[in-house]
This record gives sequence, structure tokens and C-alpha cells, in this order.
Amino acid sequence: MAFRNDLVQEMKMRKVTFGGANSLDNFIARTNDDVGWLRWNKEVTAISTKFWKTIDTVVMGRKTYEVSVKLGAGAHPGVKNYVFSRTLKEIDDKRVELVSVNAAEFITEVKRKPGKGICGMGGGLLARSLFEANVIDEVGFNIHPVLLGSCIPLFHEMSRQIDLELLECKRLSNGCVMVRYRVKKV
Repeated sequence: MAFRNDLVQEMKMRKVTFGGANSLDNFIARTNDDVGWLRWNKEVTAISTKFWKTIDTVVMGRKTYEVSVKLGAGAHPGVKNYVFSRTLKEIDDKRVELVSVNAAEFITEVKRKPGKGICGMGGGLLARSLFEANVIDEVGFNIHPVLLGSCIPLFHEMSRQIDLELLECKRLSNGCVMVRYRVKKV
């Protein structure tokens, strides 16, 4: 049975996983960027450590990067860091590459190059553009047992429905639920 060339190419492409932590009502931070409500423990650290061994690239939007810098993290060590922004002109951290072109097209090109997985971090605007361009392959979140109310949303309104297939669901000892989904391609 002959495969189409584009299907073979897609099978060889690196996986893009979009993920992070969110409240039960789907917020990623309070309006002042506070994330003090996150419940970290050894179990979450172990899951994160295992995941980080599968990637070599992190992509994030400007807002996520700026919050990361405020929290003292900034660039993630040991991986290639890309920050997408139409407004920033430069970033002082030499470990970060600032990208101002179309994120979906850029990440699609990165997917075609040899390497490990690609992690999309943060929320909102970057995620929407990547979902709508059909770039994201998996979604993974640590859902925290808290209702924040009106804060910074994990997902913004999209132009179409994104169907997912559950790959993993695990209750954590801190009351959180870790979920991982495969994105069904259109």
C-alpha cells in the first residue's frame, strides 16, 4: 500500500505538545499574573522532569515569557527557546530567539527539522493560532482544584471546534488531575 508523500512527511515530523497548569474554570493566572494558587509537589516535579526529557524546543508568546521573567525563570535551560511577538523588538536574554513571523508557519518549519518534541507553553493567543493552523499534536494539563473566577483564560475563542482523544488521565496526590490528549487532525 502506497502512502501519500504528505502523510509520510507528517509521520516523520516532531510532535508539538501544548500544555501547562490551569484552574478548573480554565484560567492560567489571576489578572495580575499571580500563579500562587498552583499546587506543586514531588509528583508534579517527577512528571515534568520526565516530559522535559522528550523535548528540545519551547515556544511561548510574549505575555507568557514576560510572566516567566517576572517569576525569575525566563528562558528554559537545555532547550531552544522561541518567543513570539509582534511588538517586542529585542530580548536581552541570548538564550531566547525572538520571532516576529507567523507562529504556525515558523513552528511547522521547526517540526520538519530533526530533533525531539516541541513544547508550547502558556495560553491564549499563541495557542489559538496554533490550534487553528492544525500545528498542535497533543495537549497536556495539570488541572488544579480551584475556581479562580474572572482571570486570564487558558483558551480564547476559536473559529472551529478542536476534537481531542484522551490518552491519559491521572489523579495526583495534591488533588490535581493531569490529563493528556491527542489532537484529532482535520
